[in-house]
Amino acid sequence: MSLLVQKYGGTSVASVDRIKQVAAKILAARRAGHDLVVVVSAMAGETNRLIALAQQISELPDEREKDVLLASGEQVSVALLALALKEAGQPARSFLGHQVRIATDNAYGKARILSIDSSKILQSLKAGEVVVIAGFQGVDEDDNITTLGRGGSDTSAVALAAFLSAQACEIYTDVEGVYTTDPGICPHARKLARISYDEMIELASTGAKVLEIRSVEFAKNFSVPVHVRSTFTDVEGTWLINEEEGMSDVLVSGVACDRNEAKITLLKVPDRPGLAAQIFGPIAEAHIVVDMIIQNVSEDGTTDLTFTVPKADHKKALAIVEKSARAVNAKGVKVDTEMAKISIVGVGMRTHAGVAAKMFEALAREGINIEMISTSEIKISVVIQAKYTELAVRVLHEAFIGNQGMV
Repeated sequence: MSLLVQKYGGTSVASVDRIKQVAAKILAARRAGHDLVVVVSAMAGETNRLIALAQQISELPDEREKDVLLASGEQVSVALLALALKEAGQPARSFLGHQVRIATDNAYGKARILSIDSSKILQSLKAGEVVVIAGFQGVDEDDNITTLGRGGSDTSAVALAAFLSAQACEIYTDVEGVYTTDPGICPHARKLARISYDEMIELASTGAKVLEIRSVEFAKNFSVPVHVRSTFTDVEGTWLINEEEGMSDVLVSGVACDRNEAKITLLKVPDRPGLAAQIFGPIAEAHIVVDMIIQNVSEDGTTDLTFTVPKADHKKALAIVEKSARAVNAKGVKVDTEMAKISIVGVGMRTHAGVAAKMFEALAREGINIEMISTSEIKISVVIQAKYTELAVRVLHEAFIGNQGMV
């Protein structure tokens, strides 16, 4: 029998009725001849509820204890799904991250999967059971519970598919696949039948919420076919695959936006060797991801240094930066949390000129000021004021995708 890994997100298991619907999908896959490992998220809204409880006690909760708290959400959903399967006559067994030994590092709240012990999973499959595993969580070398961060259940599922050499990993969600942009912002967004791993990595890193970026990296590194599809329909979704001939004919595959951006600026920093390491070293040690960085040209021996971090980390980053600013004799620190990152992504950019110019012109026509720019081989991102987010997405989607995106 072929092995499938399926993942069901929070909206898919938001109620007992929906959990029963998920059980019915699993039973259909079993009748089709598949062994099943099923990864489940916490019920919709549960993680936010648990975070709110922690913040009623502490504005910045201890990260170890916060992970212990947040991991409890998935324990409820895996047990309920296993119960639903058993009630329908299908043997099933639920496991938490530490029970199957999903080993991670100790970066609480954003841990990385290092290895997975598949022995209990294989024993359960051999016994004819559907294996139901809690997503989003693991355990470090000292047996501390860890969580993988927002969207971490995607990473759990793809990692399991990679370690188990599964035929495919099916990501079930509340949308029917990967779209050219958020349909809630742009009504002309189109579902993609397929997308390359590289394009999906860039879209995920720039704000697309369909998949968590580390799950796509796992999929690419281990060549795991990933099928993103809806829990609530049976239509074909979007396949993530290696880049194929013809994909580069499309200039831009998607437009993404991320409102989760905070901009921090150090003012009048002495311009000397080693300064960047002195500032960004402590931020890295705190496991805060820095996205864009801009340093102004030095004219009087000082420079302004601006960078972006996830909005959720900006308070922690600000505390670190203010300490560093004093150490390097900077004149001050400014923070702006009303920022957004807008990105266009497509493998066709490798072979087409004029993409950046067309993007900047489209934004300029709408009076949207660009504050920061970053590029990669297949992506251009800009940081703008958050109030222009939806307008910028619609304008760029029309410019590059609405008219087939030819420069």
